Amino acid sequence: MTRNDNEYQQGAASGSGTTTDKFVFPRWTNRLREISAVAALGGLLYAVVLIYGVFSPENSAMGYAPVQPVPYSHALHVGELGIDCRYCHTSVETTAKANIPPTATCMNCHSHVRTESPKLELVRQSAKTGEPIPWIRVHDLPDFVYFNHAGHIQSGVGCVSCHGRIDRMETVTQVKPLTMGWCLGCHRNPEPNLRPREFVTDMEWKPADGADPAELGARLRAERGISPSTDCATCHR
Repeated sequence: MTRNDNEYQQGAASGSGTTTDKFVFPRWTNRLREISAVAALGGLLYAVVLIYGVFSPENSAMGYAPVQPVPYSHALHVGELGIDCRYCHTSVETTAKANIPPTATCMNCHSHVRTESPKLELVRQSAKTGEPIPWIRVHDLPDFVYFNHAGHIQSGVGCVSCHGRIDRMETVTQVKPLTMGWCLGCHRNPEPNLRPREFVTDMEWKPADGADPAELGARLRAERGISPSTDCATCHR
C-alpha cells in the first residue's frame, strides 16, 4: 500500500474526509443567503417608502398654502364682498387654464380703495412698472397632466368640487388631493359634482327643495350627454 492510499484510508476512518468532501455548488454560493436577506430587507424598505410617497398628503400637496407676495384674502373679496370667481379668473369658462388676474384687475378697485395700504405696495409698484406680481401657483398639476377648466365648467362642475370653500380662505390652500385616482373617481361617477351651469361659482349652492345632488346630477348628465373619459390619453397627452 502506498503512502497516499494509507492517508486516504485514515481520513475516511476519522470522518474528516477532506479528500472525499463533495460540493454540489461552489463555496461562494454560501454568501447568497446573506445577500438574499439584505435584498429582502431592502425590498421591504423600498415598498414602505414607495407606498408612503404615493399616498402621503405631502406628495398629493393637500394642505399646501404658500405665502403669497401680496396677502390677498378670498374670504374678504369672495366671501364678504361677493366678487364672482370669473371677475378675476376671466378665462376659466373658455380656455383650458384659469388665468391669474393681471395687476390691472386689482387696480380697477384699488386705484380708489385703500390706495395707501402697505399691504398693496407691490400692487401699486406693479401697476407703475408693468412688472407682474410673482404670484405662486397653488393648484399646480404635473406637466404631464392635461386639465381643461372650460370643459369642466361647461359640464357644470362647481369650483368648490376641486378647490373647496375658497370663499372662506384667508390664504389659498389646496384641500383636495388632485391625484389621478381622485380624478378618475369623479370621471366614473360625476353625478354628485354636477349642477346647473349658472351656479358653478356659487360656493353655497344646494339643489332646490332639498333634492338629492346625485339624482339631480344624474338628470343633468343625461340631458347634457356627459360621458367623462377614463382613457389614459384624455389627460396624458
